[in-house]
Amino acid sequence: MKKFLSVKDAGNIDYLIKSALNYKKNPFAHNTLGKGKRIGLLFLNPSMRTRLSTQIAAQNLGMEAIVFNASQDGWSLEFEDGAIMNGTTAEHVKDSAPIMGNYFDILGVRTFPSLKNREEDYAEKILNQFVKYANIPVISLESATLHPLQSLTDIITISENIPVKNKTKPKVVLIWAPHVKPLPQCVANSFCEWVNEWNHAEFVIAHPEGYELDIRFTQDATITHDPAQALNDADFVYVKNWSSYKDYGKIIPVENDWMLTNKKLSITNNAKIMHCLPVRRNVELSDEVLDSENSIVTEQAGNRVWAAQAVLSNILNGLA
Repeated sequence: MKKFLSVKDAGNIDYLIKSALNYKKNPFAHNTLGKGKRIGLLFLNPSMRTRLSTQIAAQNLGMEAIVFNASQDGWSLEFEDGAIMNGTTAEHVKDSAPIMGNYFDILGVRTFPSLKNREEDYAEKILNQFVKYANIPVISLESATLHPLQSLTDIITISENIPVKNKTKPKVVLIWAPHVKPLPQCVANSFCEWVNEWNHAEFVIAHPEGYELDIRFTQDATITHDPAQALNDADFVYVKNWSSYKDYGKIIPVENDWMLTNKKLSITNNAKIMHCLPVRRNVELSDEVLDSENSIVTEQAGNRVWAAQAVLSNILNGLA
């Protein structure tokens, strides 16, 4: 593995799942693998679980992890080629990224979309420039369109919660939820991409009209605007908000109440409930669902460490 930006870089997903679950059993199995290596974790946007889990994963492998909050601690970066830098930006990525490539062995980068220019966001300009100029393996800690570490975590969590007696593919539902502000499509895009590539689930996406995702990520899924149809006999329900892709970055008014309750979930197959967190309680998900025995959001968040550790160990083995 030379980089980790999407499922296309994952290789064998089942191998990564196995590696992650082995680390979950024995976190320090390879605690010298990263000895003498450094990972830089560059955050252009806020983070809690991604930041902490990747730090812990690196330390479990013997790496030194250095976190830098670029939006607070560093110079404002410029990403436009040929820019005349007489405004608010003080340093070009062409100058900063190669230095990070000298300082670190692996670089993790987190950046969000503007939600204003769809073509620019979906070109992944910021992340790709770090890949281009750093000249070391780059891991996406979330980007404008994807969140691969979260999605690997989600697949790991699903795989270890499939009942042994269940010999058929579980029904996995990604369902849209309300929110108070427009959110990116990256978690939803990425989850779709990974579930489709994994190909071990019956995959259904439910959302109101106007919230269709980019077909590049959803093409192998069943898509419905009827939440009851999606939830019927579901084994896993992944709840997530995203803003409109077509009417880019906008919140489109929705008449029906899409927040899940236990009553709405009664038609599922006693489904496990997932969310990437943070979650707006009683907006996206009701307290009764989040605090129920069927909620596995805490387990899901805990698995972030093992997903990151599986990815880092794979990259480190390539550096050896």
